[in-house]
Amino acid sequence: MLVAGVDSSTQSCKVVIVDAATGDVVREGRAAHPDGTSVDPAHWWSALLSAMEEAGGLGDVAAVSIGGQQHGMVALDVDGRVVRDALLWNDTRSAQAAADLVAELGAERWAEATGSVPVASYTVTKLRWLRDAEPDNAAKIAAVALPHDWLSWRLAGYGPTEESPLGPVLTELGTDRSDASGTGYFNSVTGDYDRDLLKAALGHDCMLPTVAEPNQAIGVVHAAYAGGAEGIAIGPGAGDNAGAALGLGMVAGDVAVSLGTSGVVSAVTDTPSHDASGLVSGFADATGRYLPLACTLNASRILDAARAVLGVSYDELDRLALSAPSGADGLVLVPYLEGERTPNLPDATGSLLGLRLANQTPAHVARAYVEGMLCGLADGLAAMEAQGLKPERVLLIGGGAKSAAVRAIAPGIFGVEVVVPAAGEYVALGAARQAAWVALGGDGPPAWARAEETEPRSAALATAVRDRYASATAHHLDRG
Repeated sequence: MLVAGVDSSTQSCKVVIVDAATGDVVREGRAAHPDGTSVDPAHWWSALLSAMEEAGGLGDVAAVSIGGQQHGMVALDVDGRVVRDALLWNDTRSAQAAADLVAELGAERWAEATGSVPVASYTVTKLRWLRDAEPDNAAKIAAVALPHDWLSWRLAGYGPTEESPLGPVLTELGTDRSDASGTGYFNSVTGDYDRDLLKAALGHDCMLPTVAEPNQAIGVVHAAYAGGAEGIAIGPGAGDNAGAALGLGMVAGDVAVSLGTSGVVSAVTDTPSHDASGLVSGFADATGRYLPLACTLNASRILDAARAVLGVSYDELDRLALSAPSGADGLVLVPYLEGERTPNLPDATGSLLGLRLANQTPAHVARAYVEGMLCGLADGLAAMEAQGLKPERVLLIGGGAKSAAVRAIAPGIFGVEVVVPAAGEYVALGAARQAAWVALGGDGPPAWARAEETEPRSAALATAVRDRYASATAHHLDRG
């Protein structure tokens, strides 16, 4: 039996066709997404169709699930048409809207109701921004979906009448609790939407996707998108971080640190998180448990910035960073180059502090950039530990994990064992594992072999580096 998993990320759509019993990938496809923080969802749909075609189609699979970038606001009118381009997680224009919502209701109210305090990334803040900035568009909204919800709905044959076989049946929108938990108006403990929070943002109530159980089919693929095949189940899907956790087979004590466009620290737990400070988001996972998460806006792009500053390749950047001493002789990067989410400073800028004649070398700069990026993520891990998390090891994933310097320096920054899993499309694999669970049934997802692990590394906590980074960030913020 074959199943399909999809990762519809910020940058591209990946499709993997997988053996449901073993998890082995038998074929795959990919298509690019356009750049930008505000995107017409039609691009995601065309990319999904292209990636499915490159992967050999869905005609021979039993089920498919879609993992997708969290938080994106897909606003639909009564005819199933997209009201305006979707605002993505990394669109910070709703920063003031987030501040307004927190001021109006209080951080404690948000944390208790949803597990999280709204920041510019969340859907709820984008709805408030839309109400304030584009009231005519806000008034048109009949339903709000997330990227993966909307793609699952389209794959089942629904959408605007002129674009879909089955038309705009908004009641057929479905989702899972992991992605719903990132909206800012869903309680992952009770499993219910908080309609009062939705109305506080949008100004009126509207249709929201039905939240399915972790292994519950939310529909079937329309034959038009499966080469005429019928009866292919559509799983509930997942937010990208929950999908990755499922693909990695994470267990209690595991912490995933993902170095992509953003940096994400997440862990699977049995206990929900309610952090009124806003540093930790209390999301849900894709199995019925919880996924506390801290996110930074600046991750692998810090490495790209270092390359641009120094005019070097990735390999040369690694060589330079590893040739400099730990702590870069006092040179510290505060890596808020694109604003920041942890801490919540959407308009912040970065700084390079501690410059001396002796440390103004390419090697010191390279080291400072790598350490600054990792220290920002370590702050996120520390915030999760303050919520009761007891990390035993870090799984380092994402494009930034390919860096030899990152792999070598990370254990000292995090202070626990660091493992780099074999490269893989873990969000897509997690979605495929969920699809296999839908197809095969059972109390839990199939026990595929855990990702092959490479390069386990341990090191004593680099206390001096962490302390110097903390001092530098405090100084940077004091200066405004």
